[in-house]
Amino acid sequence: MKKTYEIEVDCANCANLMEEAANKTEGVLSATVNFMMQKMSVEFEENANEKKTMKAVLKACRKVEPDCEIEF
Repeated sequence: MKKTYEIEVDCANCANLMEEAANKTEGVLSATVNFMMQKMSVEFEENANEKKTMKAVLKACRKVEPDCEIEF
């Protein structure tokens, strides 16, 4: 399953770091962050719980940018 989420990120470098953090999160098959569109696309591993996985993604992204928001 693949979904796109609106995010708030302040700079392109932070977007790249957030993408790396999301890709390392359990349950994520692949993630891409589009800084210009302020969107994150996430493809989930089979049988992954979307909400639980996205909470973990948000936690990982907040280590990069503490005021990051992901609407899910």
